[in-house]
This record gives sequence, structure tokens and C-alpha cells, in this order.
Amino acid sequence: MSSYNPRETRLLSFHDAVDRFRDGGDNPRAYLERCLERIEAREPEIRAFVTMNIAGARRAADESTARYRANRSLSAVDGMPVGIKDLYETIDMPTQMGSPIFAGWQGKRDAASVYALRQSGAVILGKTVTTEFGFYSPGPTRNPFDPQRTPGGSSSGSAAAVGAGFVPVAIGSQVVGSLIRPASYCGNYGFKPSLGALNRQGGHSGLSQACIGVHAGNLRDLWTTAHRIASIAGGDPGQPGLFGGAELSPPVKPASLIRLDTAGWSLCNPETQSRLDEALSRLEKQGVEIVSRKTDPAIEAFEVLLREAREMTHTICGYELRWPLKPYRELGPGSLSEDLGNRLNAWEHLTAEEYRAALTRRDEIRKISAGLLSRAAGFVTLSASGAAPLGIQNTGDPAFAVPGSLLGAPCISLPLLEAERLPLGLQLIGPLHGDAGLMGHAAWIAGHL
Repeated sequence: MSSYNPRETRLLSFHDAVDRFRDGGDNPRAYLERCLERIEAREPEIRAFVTMNIAGARRAADESTARYRANRSLSAVDGMPVGIKDLYETIDMPTQMGSPIFAGWQGKRDAASVYALRQSGAVILGKTVTTEFGFYSPGPTRNPFDPQRTPGGSSSGSAAAVGAGFVPVAIGSQVVGSLIRPASYCGNYGFKPSLGALNRQGGHSGLSQACIGVHAGNLRDLWTTAHRIASIAGGDPGQPGLFGGAELSPPVKPASLIRLDTAGWSLCNPETQSRLDEALSRLEKQGVEIVSRKTDPAIEAFEVLLREAREMTHTICGYELRWPLKPYRELGPGSLSEDLGNRLNAWEHLTAEEYRAALTRRDEIRKISAGLLSRAAGFVTLSASGAAPLGIQNTGDPAFAVPGSLLGAPCISLPLLEAERLPLGLQLIGPLHGDAGLMGHAAWIAGHL
């Protein structure tokens, strides 16, 4: 393992290549072949993909190359190789959801997000590993910065594929911590948009906190991808979709940020805690006001409320997961992993009253959050409680990601810190539907840290 330095590490970029596509100095097929060379060299070790359609990707890249030569590119993502989390349907590849129940299952359509990307000219290269139904039972994927460690879950393959430089962008999703935590472990930008901002139809994602999001090597690729999905597929039914223009917001200095320690703070070792302290101290020296539980009683009260976030999330998700997991269990032994089967046994005892109480409490906490964010640009905290844990069976603790999921707020993990010589993300959480503004603040912070 080599020492990780966030100042020196640069992941694969797509938008930097587009000008060369237009002037003939490069082309999408050549770009794809470079991705495939990296995959051939490291995929046997990293195992980020469940399956790939290399022939189909080459055809799509050739078609994109012809469009650029004719000066008729379809969008800012035309020719961009993309990985798709294997919870979401692809018309040309199986969708197996990390479960033996769906081994070899082939749908007849693309999920909304995949359809939008294909229509925009993106090159859908392969399906990335997910945990079982996006929850437990990790797959074989390893961390690209230390293969002895986990890449996180459940968007493990997507985060690892971007962190290894296999693709510039991969689609992930989050219910609890499945985008933010693996982005932190794998050293890439991870974006969980506002709840419902990107259409998640066509996948195993029916939970009330589920969001499709993006892993990318830089902010511009990340935002461009999310915007293209929203511009064609919209948001979830009944949701207004993603707000903001097609271009990444220019850097905007946040006047103030609210520091959140969350329940994850007690899980951090002193080195990891010092990384957040140092980063916020640097921001303060550059004129950003940092307010926290130490200086504001309202924030202290909010931190106390957030202690309920994990239990509340488990109650809500567990109740919502009783179907379809109960019919899956009835398919026979081995249909569900032991871990998920045991959890289902516990979830069966949840009552409608407990579920309704958790939903009411979630709404109350979201209102309090909105009030706090009316006087600050966003919350700032860590993305994970430390570097990726050793071993691939432990995907890490989601404590720092749970609050953003519960709030339904836009969250982004910035690969700006390190711990144990490995990646550690700095997380920003913005107001609901403030995704574009959050990107502007993220761009400023990334430029100044």
C-alpha cells in the first residue's frame, strides 16, 4: 500500500477530454480503450464489476466518436464510460442485485437513470457490485487504495471503479450510508442528491429514503451526470426533480457552516477527529464562520435529536422491507443471507404504530434542520468514522451518513482528507433542493482545502 495524499491524487476526468474529442486530438473510443486497459490490469484484484458489455460499449464509443467528428455530440456526457450499480436495470446486461434469487435475471428495459444516460450518448460499460439488495452481505469488491480493506457498501463496486480509475463516473444509491461512506473510503466525490431529485424507477429501490446518486473523480463530471439524468428522466414521481443549471455552479464561499459531530464522533480515533478539527480551523482562517454545539444551544439540541437517527432509520426501512423480503424468504433456504434473514425476523415484529411514529419524528427533525439551515450555508462533518476497515466483510459504520439520509437532504463527500494514509471524506449537507448551491460551496471548499 502506498501513502495516500489528497493533494496529489487525481482520479479519472471526462470533461477534460471533451475539447480533444472536438479537435480530433482524442476520441471516445480511445478513451474507452484506456479505461479497459486499467480494468484489465487491476479488475482481477479489485473486482468492482459483476458483468460488463465490452462489445456494446465499444459500439457506443464508436458511435460517439462519429458524432464528435461530425460536430453533432448529444450532450456533455456523450462518450463517457459509466458503471451502473447492479440494483438498476440495463436492457443489455443482467440485473442481479447481489442476490442468488436474481442470478442471471435479465430485464427488458433500462432503468430511468440508465435510459437518460444512453439517450445522452454515455457509454454504459458494466454493472458494479452491490451488497445483497443494497443492504448487507458484501460482495467480493476490494478497496482500490488498499485491497486488504473494504470499499464500503452498498455502492461498493461503483465507488471502487471510480477510485481505481476504471471509469470517470458510476451510478450508486443510498438509503442509509451507501454513497457517502464508500466515496470516503475510495477517495472519490460522492453525491446523494435531495430526496427524489433523480428518478430511481427501474430498480430495487422502493424505500422512502432511497436516492440514486453519483460517484465521480471530480465535481464537474458529477454534476453534469446528475443533471443529464434529471433533464431526461426527471425526479421520482411526485417530486420536483433536481434544481440547477446544466453547468456546475461556480465556487461560492460559504459565509457560515454548522459543524455536526453526530453519533459517529465517538467512533473516531483521535487522529480522525483531528482531521475534521484541522479542516474547519483552516476554513475559519479563510473567513468561514463555523458554529457548533459548543457555541449554539439550538445546535446542541439538534445533535441530541440526531442520536435517534439510526434507530429511526432502521424502524422505517425495516418496516418497508418486510415486503418484498418475506416472499423472497418463502422461496426456500439460501434465498436470503443469514444476516438479512435474521434482520427480517426482527422487522416482522414492527407495528404500523411504530412505523407511523418514526415517520412523524422524521418529519419533525427535518423541520428543525430546515430552520437551522435558514441561517447557514449547510452542515459540515466527516463522511466516515475513519479509513476503510480491514477485511471485506465489514463495510464500515454509516453513522456519519445516516443524518443526511434521514433528512432527505443533498449530501456530498469531498475527498480532501486522509487518515491512516488512506482516503477520508469531508461531508457537506445542504438544504432540501439546494443541490446546486451545495455544489458551489463544495467547489470553493475543494479549491481552498
